[in-house]
Amino acid sequence: MTLNAFRQDVRRWLEANCPASIRTPMPQDEMPGGGRRAQYKNPDTRVWLERMAEKGWTVPAWPTQYGGAGLDQDQSVVLQEELRRINARPALFGMGISMIGPALLEFGTLEQKVEHLPKIARGQIWWCQGYSEPNAGSDLASLKTSAVEHGDEYLINGSKIWTSGADHADWIFCLVRTDPKAPKHDGITFILFDIDQPGVTVKPILLISGMSPFCETFFDNARALKKNVVGEVNKGWTVAKRLLQYERTSIGGIGGSTQQAAKIEDIAKSYLGDTDGRIADDAARQQVIAHRMNDRSFGLTLRRSLEESQSGRAPGAASSMFKYYGTEQNIRKYELLLSIMGTQALGWGGSNFTADELTTTRAWLRTKANSIEGGTSEVQLNILAKRVLGLPD
Repeated sequence: MTLNAFRQDVRRWLEANCPASIRTPMPQDEMPGGGRRAQYKNPDTRVWLERMAEKGWTVPAWPTQYGGAGLDQDQSVVLQEELRRINARPALFGMGISMIGPALLEFGTLEQKVEHLPKIARGQIWWCQGYSEPNAGSDLASLKTSAVEHGDEYLINGSKIWTSGADHADWIFCLVRTDPKAPKHDGITFILFDIDQPGVTVKPILLISGMSPFCETFFDNARALKKNVVGEVNKGWTVAKRLLQYERTSIGGIGGSTQQAAKIEDIAKSYLGDTDGRIADDAARQQVIAHRMNDRSFGLTLRRSLEESQSGRAPGAASSMFKYYGTEQNIRKYELLLSIMGTQALGWGGSNFTADELTTTRAWLRTKANSIEGGTSEVQLNILAKRVLGLPD
């Protein structure tokens, strides 16, 4: 099939199968995370997920035997272009497809791939990440959570913090210390286990934005099967670093949205005035134009990276650039909105504020975590200096 014929097939299928409500901006409470306890406020969200999963298009570049569509690089680009053409929402979000799935494709055994990847592709399991600890944040290798052999299992004891979505999750990919006498970067093992068990307690952390996506997670003789060790025992740091690169590339994607950048222009016109189709305030207009240019440039860079990853190239140290610039650009976006909307972007409740204004307030507060999660902006700059630019310590 030629690429043009493939595009026409994709277009016909999307027109016939993408519900009308899925072609609208996605509210926060309709994000499709999947999982065993998934609830769908909009029934079309489930319909869209099931239809896309059946096609293998939730993870289009993954091999067909693992729930993907086996698309090549050019076909994957066409699919994304056609999805953007109709403003279709993503069919599935989460750490399954953006983090642990790619890591398993690279490091997992055949048994692990067969067991976990199809469930990820269908949105059947919600995954969370067990990395940071109260005394092991930016210095992640200082982690203390232990794993002790017990027959065919490990008994896990310790705690993790900032485990995003753990209160909704089914499984966790976790870093544990299996050799406490080894140097801190050694003796760490990467393991998967079900967190719906008596040995796991999850406590959400309330944020200043009014949301609780982050959690504390405690392990008290939690059980993890040895067969779910990814990579080698005591060599989990290798897997952990690669997964962080996938995570940082994913987080960086919050910048570079042309659709969001265009929305800022409309907001500016509504608050500051519209003069012949232009933002009335000269200074604000220049700021919005600069932001749109930066978003466009970054979006194109992300697309190039996506195309490279779909050709089989795993992300490298440059993922730190995506994470740094994408999150800082998102922070700048909400600071710009704040300057445009003024005090109307500082409401917490009440009839004096619209629903969109209240959402903007919470989103602005949420951005304060962008420069920290997935590795601080300072850590990313250090990685870029050492690994990309080759600067001395």
